[in-house]
Amino acid sequence: MYMYRYDEFDRQMVRARVAEFRSQIERRISGALTEDEFKPLRLMNGLYLQLHAYMLRVAIPYGQLSSRQLRTLADIADKYDRGYGHLTTRQNIQYNWPKLSEVADILDDLAGVEMHAIQTSGNCIRNVTSDPFAGVAADELEDPRPTAELMRQWSTFHPEFSFLPRKFKIAITGSPNDRAAVFFHDIGLRMVRGANGAPGYEVIVGGGQGRTPMIGKVVRDYLPRGELLGYLEAIMRVYNLHGRRDNKYKARIKILVHELGLEQFKAEVEAEYTRKPQTDVALSEAELARISAYFALPDYDALPERSETFETARASDPAFAQWAGRNLFTHKQPGYAAVTITVKRVSGEPGDVTSHDMRAVADLADTYSFGGIRVTHEQNLVLADVRKDDLYDLWKGLVVAGLADANKGLISDIIACPGMDYCALATARSIPIAQAISTRFADTRRQEEIGPLAIKISGCINACGHHHVGHIGILGLEKAGEEFYQITLGGDATQTAAIGERAGPGFSADGVTDAIERIVEHYLDVRDDGETFLETCRRLGPETFKEALYADH
Repeated sequence: MYMYRYDEFDRQMVRARVAEFRSQIERRISGALTEDEFKPLRLMNGLYLQLHAYMLRVAIPYGQLSSRQLRTLADIADKYDRGYGHLTTRQNIQYNWPKLSEVADILDDLAGVEMHAIQTSGNCIRNVTSDPFAGVAADELEDPRPTAELMRQWSTFHPEFSFLPRKFKIAITGSPNDRAAVFFHDIGLRMVRGANGAPGYEVIVGGGQGRTPMIGKVVRDYLPRGELLGYLEAIMRVYNLHGRRDNKYKARIKILVHELGLEQFKAEVEAEYTRKPQTDVALSEAELARISAYFALPDYDALPERSETFETARASDPAFAQWAGRNLFTHKQPGYAAVTITVKRVSGEPGDVTSHDMRAVADLADTYSFGGIRVTHEQNLVLADVRKDDLYDLWKGLVVAGLADANKGLISDIIACPGMDYCALATARSIPIAQAISTRFADTRRQEEIGPLAIKISGCINACGHHHVGHIGILGLEKAGEEFYQITLGGDATQTAAIGERAGPGFSADGVTDAIERIVEHYLDVRDDGETFLETCRRLGPETFKEALYADH
């Protein structure tokens, strides 16, 4: 299995943390701790208090799971929750209905398969995210997962960064085609080559969404690989020293970069980097090689790039051909493909996966993909290493499991936060809006006619549904006791990053789906041949869509 495996220190650390939290839970239940006293303790262990119950968020570093781990997540869903979990946009999974008295038991079960809930909440460096196709993407310069794992180890329990001004998010990609939204993180890293061909990183700081969306700014075009941890520490120290602590709405590093200005911020970081000796955090090639060894590629078969078995099945079965055309991703190894399994069933709750789904995917991963599964920030799953000869059989297995929707990247592949159905911060519901839109556009032929179109929905200004970077973004708010929804147009989370532009006045919950339909119909009327929605929006500008959207209002 090509993923990081715990050493003895990891196991001891996680078990000790569980035992400590078990004691804290017992004190809370007994009344020895008030909820206010318990709050910082539970947040350090991924436990939130939502509208109706506690919610436990489980870390999945850079989105990578084994089949054994996924089966344990399924068992937890059945034993301690209501038979499902929710995939998040940070490539984690969360449970919405655990009993407080059983949370430590859940964490014990997780520890048994090298999992935990550390760094999934609180003002710390959160779960590092990456490209779900890391290590297998044909367009990749280098596998970013060893660097992501290095940052995970560096940041876990780092004494200087355990109580930051605000939560802190890092993403890394090894490809020039950004599938990790690095421009919308506190720190984004893109793997690049220097003038001499040496590997390194482009460093981007100050991106984010929420109530003040900003596109990250490049602070280093090229950072040598061995300097990464020292430079990251310099950024973090500048943030820890100067970040706002008097106002949580202005506490993210994006506000600091904005208020100082890019050049001043860069100067502060460079001065800090020069001031502190780097010998204690210098990254040796030996250490990176040690971590990289955990990500050695599996034992691929020597195969031709073209699979006659795959081509014959695609020619003879239109449903399989449609799925293959939409849900496959080009693999660097000849004769293999990466597969996206969308969990966005029509009228379903985006991101929710049942225990049945988890076990079905784990079985298919064992049979067809070396037992490995990836969670994407789009709330889907990936099998990264499938022989093309096996794709038809895999697809038939997905059909049996009810997971063969051919909608990757289409209008029904919606990102949505849990919204006011669960979240104590939400001001409107997200899930019913996503369900209504997916139902309206359920016809697969119509989805294909529309083509790639990313709809992203948030139930409040905190933007957990990433609405700012949706091709069509939907933000749910409360107005005079009623839910209403603002629409944004032209957002983009990739290397051509853009923040969506607000279309105009909001719509009632009953009116949102009709509004989306008007936007889509206008796009179909005005697009050039082969042009995607985002390309049309950029060519014509959002104004033409606004006119169509509000023509009868």
